[in-house]
Amino acid sequence: MASPTNPELCPADRVNAITASFSSDQNAALRDLDDALRAYPGDARLHFLKGSLLAGRQDYAAARGAMRRAVDLAPGYTLARFQLGFLLLTSGEPYAAEETWGPLHALPDGHFLRAFVDGLTALIHDRFADTIRLLEDGIARNREIPAMNRDMQLIIDEVRGRPDPGAKSGSLASPVDLLLQQAAIKANRH
Repeated sequence: MASPTNPELCPADRVNAITASFSSDQNAALRDLDDALRAYPGDARLHFLKGSLLAGRQDYAAARGAMRRAVDLAPGYTLARFQLGFLLLTSGEPYAAEETWGPLHALPDGHFLRAFVDGLTALIHDRFADTIRLLEDGIARNREIPAMNRDMQLIIDEVRGRPDPGAKSGSLASPVDLLLQQAAIKANRH
């Protein structure tokens, strides 16, 4: 059964049912996603949802593949592009993340995803004050996805806990190490 507006897209009620099952039975949700993807292989939303589910299960390699497919199918799918970049960043590929996020710089200055991308890019380049300022700005603007605000706040909290980057004593963790710590904190809270 195809969407009435686009026969290539999975019907919204089926997508919503799959999404609703994420919290109750991830194995069933994954089976449902795979079934839906067989019927609608060109639906970027389904690939994005699969990537999100796999990331939540800490299967990061498969999650990156699913997210990458979503972005390949729908290059303008900004949330999928952001999340793919975030997965790349937390997987130790900061410059691949920057490249993935490139088109998001075309978002308006006030868009929360643009602020998050700019903040995480600042983190990659050890500009910690900019990281905090930009991520806080994104959090203030983001009313759509509260879970993303929590993730960005975790990064802010980690950056604030870092020693002064101008200090020469001791070595600082790389931005990737910082984000890997953030991913570990997030995984332990679920």
